[in-house]
Amino acid sequence: MATKNENFSELNRKNMEAAMRLAQMSIDNSQRVMSLQNELARELFNDGVENARAQAAAKDPQELLRLRAEYAQETARKMMAVAQQVAVIGNEARVEFSRMLTEQLASGSHDMADAFQGFFKTLPGQNANVLEMMQQAMSTANGAFEQIAQASSAAFSGMTEMGQKSTGSTSKKK
Repeated sequence: MATKNENFSELNRKNMEAAMRLAQMSIDNSQRVMSLQNELARELFNDGVENARAQAAAKDPQELLRLRAEYAQETARKMMAVAQQVAVIGNEARVEFSRMLTEQLASGSHDMADAFQGFFKTLPGQNANVLEMMQQAMSTANGAFEQIAQASSAAFSGMTEMGQKSTGSTSKKK
């Protein structure tokens, strides 16, 4: 009976480690996004002060309009660049999460199968069909998850490429 408990304890320990890795990844990505946002806010503030000085020194209305338009374009360009970086971070996080989850399911299903196998062996009147059905169900679930993970990865990669193309075309117009 100690073996069953040890198997389930080991499974729980592995799940806890995976959860901790996921939490750390989430914290790291949040810090990256906050750093980008902080830098953008600092740049926009400094640009705004500089633009206000330039507008105050403008000699005619046309120069004032030109300065405002340039400031608006530069602000939009910087915001789009940061949005693209945030999208890349998000995509990388989704890919890593998918990889970790797939890895966890693959090793977890094997560990779970081993734990259930040990558990079923200790039961009186063992039924091999129950264990086989459980293993087939876990295998089917893993296969389905891998297909979903691949489809999600492909979709997010497509979204990132579209964002990069739109940002590239915006900066080329300038």
